[in-house]
Amino acid sequence: MGRWFLPIFALVLIVGLGYVGYGLAADLEVATSVPWLLLGLALLIALGFEFVNGFHDTANAVATVIYTRSMPAELAVIWSGFFNFLGVLLSSGAVAFGIVALLPVELILQVGSGAGLAMVFALLIAAIIWNLGTWYLGLPSSSSHTLIGSIIGVGLANQFLAAQGTATSGIDWSQASSIGLSLLISPLIGFGLSAILLLVMKTLVRNKALYEEPKGNKPPPLWIRALLIFTCTGVSFAHGSNDGQKGMGLIMLILIGLVPTAFALNRTPDAQYVKAYETASASVETVLQKYLKPGVAVTDARAEVSDAVKNKAWNDKTTLALQQFIHSSSEQISKFPTLEAVPTSLVGNIRNDVYLIGEALKLIDKKKLLPMEGADLDAVKAYHQAVDNATKYIPLWVKIAVAIALGLGTMVGWKRIVVTVGEKIGKSHLTYGQGASAEVVAMITIGAADHLGLPVSTTHVLSSGVAGTMAANGSGLQWSTVRNMLMAWVLTLPISIGLAFGLFVLLRQIF
Repeated sequence: MGRWFLPIFALVLIVGLGYVGYGLAADLEVATSVPWLLLGLALLIALGFEFVNGFHDTANAVATVIYTRSMPAELAVIWSGFFNFLGVLLSSGAVAFGIVALLPVELILQVGSGAGLAMVFALLIAAIIWNLGTWYLGLPSSSSHTLIGSIIGVGLANQFLAAQGTATSGIDWSQASSIGLSLLISPLIGFGLSAILLLVMKTLVRNKALYEEPKGNKPPPLWIRALLIFTCTGVSFAHGSNDGQKGMGLIMLILIGLVPTAFALNRTPDAQYVKAYETASASVETVLQKYLKPGVAVTDARAEVSDAVKNKAWNDKTTLALQQFIHSSSEQISKFPTLEAVPTSLVGNIRNDVYLIGEALKLIDKKKLLPMEGADLDAVKAYHQAVDNATKYIPLWVKIAVAIALGLGTMVGWKRIVVTVGEKIGKSHLTYGQGASAEVVAMITIGAADHLGLPVSTTHVLSSGVAGTMAANGSGLQWSTVRNMLMAWVLTLPISIGLAFGLFVLLRQIF
């Protein structure tokens, strides 16, 4: 295996990195100026986060197949790394922009400013520090949890540094609460459903060998081995699809901030896109006309819409302002046959206007702050999709870069977390049935969260699933490990918030 694996792996790596370099260079051709040193450093840190994420989180996916003797450790890690790679490549991007939506709107609109750069570096460095610390201690902690905490820390620091009386949007607490709820509930789902699934399996499959410690290096029965390998594959793929998107979103923030002329707009050469955008825009203008109140006047439509987004509030002026703002934005875009033809000098402004419109539309179709009839709401949703297509996109080379970083990370530092999951959660060795139950539940839970655009923790779901099977099997739990895991889970948010807060304040003195 060693004879052919390393050459093939090296070839894939060289081809992948070559494509990443080619894609980046091709996109930068339209850039007016490129801060190479800062761009290289920012991309290195972002990919470093995904690398650490790979060996920190994905170890959970391979722990069960290693400790049930279903696959040799080296093969399991390579296998998992490959399917993490595929998961990233085939991901939708919904989770990426769900994470980005937590950030203060004004920081995203001015991501190229000093505050924007401080934001990106602070949250990335804070997340890497905590991930490395918990990995060193062998604690299954969540990279998702860490990143959410870092984003909240940056938002709070942004409000803290704002001038007295300045309107800042801060954290989108409704978005944060839905993500926080998914991070809170997913471990409970992992624990409960894994325990129930093991008990059901014991009732239906009366094979004592499945519920006993593996003997020597003997692999499990073929069907259970196939199930364990399948679920390891599914968890690895789902992890890549879900966790990989976090790095994608951060890289897009970096690219938009440092090279806005190249990445601020999805510069599609498709002429049909601009026509479809104009049609959807006109439709929403007509819809909003129905909800205008007589006697209302607006002097600065953009400022009115911006205030509504920052304050998450809606009034009669907002409806008129949004209609006027949509009209002026669409009028500007319609001057060009495609988005690719938009002059570089206008890209940043058009992108910010379109992004701000998208955030305002959320207040209608997500928050329901402007009650609408069903057909009218459908028109808003269609336009919202067109708006998102213009500003929320991920080039293929970004996906490949993240996939390589995540896959390599999986293959490097897996052992510490694997030992904790396999040996230190329960008092007895992991059995075939326990491994299968925990993996099946983790695969389904993470896959469902990815479909809903919610970030969940592979670590929390799988390690709590293993704990659930230990409890259901009467194997007993090693409470020192469980206590340490709970402490890591409880401390992750406050520590990552504090780290990001302090780093943002410090970096604002530099940028």
